[in-house]
Amino acid sequence: MDNFSLMAVSPIDGRYASKAAPLREYFSEFALIRNRVRVEIEYFIALCSIPLPQLSNFGEGTGKTREELFAALRDIYRNLTPEEASRVKEIEKVTNHDVKAVEYFIKEHFKALEITPWQEFVHFGLTSQDINNTSQPIMLKEALENEYMPRLQEILSILRADALEWKDVTMLARTHGQPATPTRMGKEIEVFIARLEEQIRQLSQLTYPAKFGGATGNMNAHKIAYPDIDWPSFADSFVSSLGLKRSCPTTQIEHYDNLAAIFDCMRRINTILIDLCRDVWTYISMEYFRQKVAKNEVGSSAMPHKVNPIDFENAEGNLGMADAVLTFLSMKLPVSRLQRDLTDSTVLRNVGVPFAHCLISFASLKKGLGKLILNREAIDADLHRNWAVVAEALQTILRRENYPNPYETLKNLTRTGAAIDEDTIARFVESLDVPEKVKEELRAVTPWNYTGF
Repeated sequence: MDNFSLMAVSPIDGRYASKAAPLREYFSEFALIRNRVRVEIEYFIALCSIPLPQLSNFGEGTGKTREELFAALRDIYRNLTPEEASRVKEIEKVTNHDVKAVEYFIKEHFKALEITPWQEFVHFGLTSQDINNTSQPIMLKEALENEYMPRLQEILSILRADALEWKDVTMLARTHGQPATPTRMGKEIEVFIARLEEQIRQLSQLTYPAKFGGATGNMNAHKIAYPDIDWPSFADSFVSSLGLKRSCPTTQIEHYDNLAAIFDCMRRINTILIDLCRDVWTYISMEYFRQKVAKNEVGSSAMPHKVNPIDFENAEGNLGMADAVLTFLSMKLPVSRLQRDLTDSTVLRNVGVPFAHCLISFASLKKGLGKLILNREAIDADLHRNWAVVAEALQTILRRENYPNPYETLKNLTRTGAAIDEDTIARFVESLDVPEKVKEELRAVTPWNYTGF
């Protein structure tokens, strides 16, 4: 850990910096500047493609084709370095406005490319939020696709492999913490797989919203300058070219309802993973799972024997942190005073925080799942101690045979406080006044084969 990490206020940039590092490409100030430059330049190129009358001669006299100039403009954001982004911050010290600083930065490049006659069409007719509310969903979309989903799919792959490996492992279920009808370990893992897959499906159906409509959402400046152009259609097409969906109508800012839906879906995924962490943690405490031991690891500063389920605890804690921020984002962002206030701007700078906690938790969960060793002896011993769980099966068969008061009969047998073992059940079956064929059916029921589908 370097000195910067040691001095960091947040563990995201300190203790867990290596796990959160990939997100710097998406949620850092540098990433925001790069995407603002990207949107401004792509917008300028789109205006040239209409073309606006004053842009129909773009590039003439420069000795370069329009395509060459477009490539050079795109290289500004494609090849942007942190040092170049620092120039934007220097300009911002003068303008005291971050998006205007981006505009002036691009105009400096226009000068270098000798295309200043057309520079006033940079940021033409726009307001800051046209750039921000387009840049930020790009960052969100790319972070989800390139960082979040691949890591989540890694966890799913591990769970699928475990579910397959343990598909025939009968185990005692517990409802309300009490012994209940047997199940299979593989099936219990499949429950989490199905839940996660459904939320991933829902997340994949959501669109990434962008606001692009001028000062108060009506494209007033565009219309007054060029009333014959279908600007709403242009804006729809431009936003779509960036992989986003234009929200319309809006005020000065994106209304964030669809962004909130994305955050809510991420929160549900995290909540499912918290549920998984707690279940696995409990199975470890029940000795259904052992954990692979690293020779030099220490489980407790006082108790040498301990091997703590720290990976699942770490994952649970970070998932909870992510959920707290995601909940706040989804509740706060859709609320603004009249056409806009500035609260959304400062809040949106924190979108990377829950993503970081998600990545930290995914890494811990992946590590923890990779250390699990199934303990068949403990699982089977638990079943041996709890033959009472076949009572449901026996009373159901007796119901089918119209045996008098079958539920009450099994209740009286199993709730005496005495231990119910295999012999107890065998003696009970022999005492029943039912045909031998039914007794054979009852004798065949064990905690290991009473597992349903």
